[in-house]
Amino acid sequence: MSLAFDTLFSHENWPSVTSPFWALVFLALGCIVGSFLNVCIYRMPLDLSVVSPPSHCPHCKYSIPFYLNIPLVTWLTLRGRCKNCEAPISPRYFAVELLTGVTFLACWIGFSSHSPGLALAYAAFIAGLIVATFIDFEHFIIPDEITLGGAVAGFAFSLLVPELHGTINVGTSLGRSAAGITVGAGLVYGVLRLGKLLFGRQKIPLPTETNIVFTETSICLPDQEIPYDEIFYRKSDTIVLQAQMVELIDRSYANTTVRLSPTLLQIGEEKIAPETVPHLEVRCTEIVVPREAMGLGDVKFMATIGAFTGWQGALFTLMVSSLIGAAVGLTLILLGKREWSSRLPYGPYLALAAVLWIFGGRNIILHLLFR
Repeated sequence: MSLAFDTLFSHENWPSVTSPFWALVFLALGCIVGSFLNVCIYRMPLDLSVVSPPSHCPHCKYSIPFYLNIPLVTWLTLRGRCKNCEAPISPRYFAVELLTGVTFLACWIGFSSHSPGLALAYAAFIAGLIVATFIDFEHFIIPDEITLGGAVAGFAFSLLVPELHGTINVGTSLGRSAAGITVGAGLVYGVLRLGKLLFGRQKIPLPTETNIVFTETSICLPDQEIPYDEIFYRKSDTIVLQAQMVELIDRSYANTTVRLSPTLLQIGEEKIAPETVPHLEVRCTEIVVPREAMGLGDVKFMATIGAFTGWQGALFTLMVSSLIGAAVGLTLILLGKREWSSRLPYGPYLALAAVLWIFGGRNIILHLLFR
């Protein structure tokens, strides 16, 4: 398949097409893909289809015609407002389109001379990193479509473009991709478990008389939603809070302690099977939850990164992301914004480190090992 890519873009087959032309094509392609990534960033966390309905204004539901859906140009000409209702359109839409276009261009410039297929593979990988980063920043989750789907895509690209792992042998490429998935996910899962042992629990202070809703799948706080699978890893993991009021469907409690584990809900002295409680609402000023160094989303995200970069890239990504996180945390402390550091997700650090591996990290490691 890689040879097919090389033949397709060969100057012998395209004698009138120069390199600047293909660079502009890739830049335009990146901006178009960026427009679709904006749809993914908005709809995926809401469990909405990214295909239907077509692009529309989230405020007035105005269906955007094709001539008003031109990447970069439309946002600038409309000055960041909807043509129909003039509601503001987030600058994120312009930023994602521009960022995707620039990264696609960088992939073409950096890798097309070696293999056009490699440039396409890295562009697709970075597109996934962009979606994951923006969703993680806003919702503190990375959808399985990006993580698990990305791992499958990385393995598939390793089959089609063996150069992704520095070889022309398909079997070797697939082996390195599988090793990257195993090492990437395994290392982060190990960090997660170690963090569980070392840090244990986290107290989350809340405004006075805050209502917390416990659904069948997650805890809904005023500013975030925490899935249970990011809290409960062992049967002994327990959420604890002192409630002013507890509301069930058929009864209520006042001034009592609530403890919730995967197998037991305890309200005061009463013990209830959690699966028999479809709705639980609690009013309190503090909640104590089991704390993790990372979430399972980061484990699956590292599987994706390892699938594209191999085990060396997975190791590099994990180490460099920790350095980036430490630098950001220290900077926020020096700026008097210590509380911000606990609100930043870890996925963007992993994504940035993976990009650094693509655009230089691999060469740095090879230079250090074989100089």
